[in-house]
Amino acid sequence: MIQRNVIFWEKLNSEEKKRILIRPHLKNSNVVSKTVANIINDIKQFGDRAITKYTKEFDKVETNNFFLNQENISIDSLNIQDNFKKSILIAFKNINLFHKLQNNSRKEVETQPGIKCSKLVVPIQSVGLYVPGGSTSLFSTALMLAIPAKIAGCKNIFICSPPPISDELLYVAKLCGVHKVFQVGGAQAIAGLTFGTETIPKVDKIFGPGNVYVTEAKLQVSKSFHNVDIDMIAGPSELLVLADYTANPEFIVADLFSQAEHGSSSQVLLVTTCKKIATLTLSILLKKLNSFSDFHVIKNSIMNSRIIYSENMNECINIVNRYGPEHLIIQTNSPKKELSNIKNAGSIFLGKWSPVSAGDYASGTNHVLPTSGSVNTRSGLSVSDFQKQITVQELTKEGLKDLSFTIQTLAKQENMIEHSNAVQVRIDSFDSLKENYDI
Repeated sequence: MIQRNVIFWEKLNSEEKKRILIRPHLKNSNVVSKTVANIINDIKQFGDRAITKYTKEFDKVETNNFFLNQENISIDSLNIQDNFKKSILIAFKNINLFHKLQNNSRKEVETQPGIKCSKLVVPIQSVGLYVPGGSTSLFSTALMLAIPAKIAGCKNIFICSPPPISDELLYVAKLCGVHKVFQVGGAQAIAGLTFGTETIPKVDKIFGPGNVYVTEAKLQVSKSFHNVDIDMIAGPSELLVLADYTANPEFIVADLFSQAEHGSSSQVLLVTTCKKIATLTLSILLKKLNSFSDFHVIKNSIMNSRIIYSENMNECINIVNRYGPEHLIIQTNSPKKELSNIKNAGSIFLGKWSPVSAGDYASGTNHVLPTSGSVNTRSGLSVSDFQKQITVQELTKEGLKDLSFTIQTLAKQENMIEHSNAVQVRIDSFDSLKENYDI
């Protein structure tokens, strides 16, 4: 049943408040888990033959050649319309510029005289980027994944996406410096990237969202012992709009619909201090919802929607932090004032002129974000996800001498005698070797 009433927060008891903010239940049935496990095992044993079988079964495409070489990519890229090219180049520039700011260089600190500690940032060598398909390949996801991978310095960047791969996706792949593209989707793509096949290389880490089968496959391979990591488990898209009396209800409805469009399990919410904005938004939402001729995906998603009213802005912010939305739009008179109190959100859009659509495509931030409440501890995708950090320390003789008492005292307290001895043997050698030290 579509939520047709404004929820008055103060009238709810603690259990009702908890229930209102529960995410839509996702049915991750045993059937999905078993199907994915079978696919993974098949790919592990039979490689390309299994990939071909599942591509025919699930994507209705029969091919033995699912690798698109650079010649294919270059030729197909010529079919792109000029308006698309211009738009992609602007989006690329903005995303590239923002993500370049995140690139960590080697940093060093002298913690005390004679002791230098540093951080060596090393790119992950081989990464697999999963780009969802459907009615069209989501080239915007390719931008969000490939640009930080390239900036991070990954040596091998591969894309897997369900066939047929669009010319637009191939153009983006070429622009972003992707090394190889494979027309393979679903759980079979995740398995191929995990184990490697005759055609698909094994990677160190897999990135990108997907349907329940892709998500389940990422979950299963991340728990295996095949030296493959994943970025995150992506759930349905979420949006919460925080609004006061200055908000535009037409804008709010457009934003709610834009995120509901992602899928029938998406959830959108309005939390407002203004009763009039709440009722107007609900009225406009229901009117526009009825204009859809069939049971559109947005209608299904709106079934999970909530419009919550509380006259107290602090309470509204508490609701935001308690829910922890993937996307948060702040449409208030002083959005930066509210921003200072936000603790849990994936990406925040300030003011009435900042739709989530901007972040989804071209403003510069990344649209691969934590969902399902994981924003409490996780951040959106960044360059650092494509890198690893190696710590380095270098002690001079005098530095070790000055720190030796501290190290040995702590080691002995933990009964780690050989840890203490590793220091003592060096201290004992100072006099015997008659070495001089520079202080």
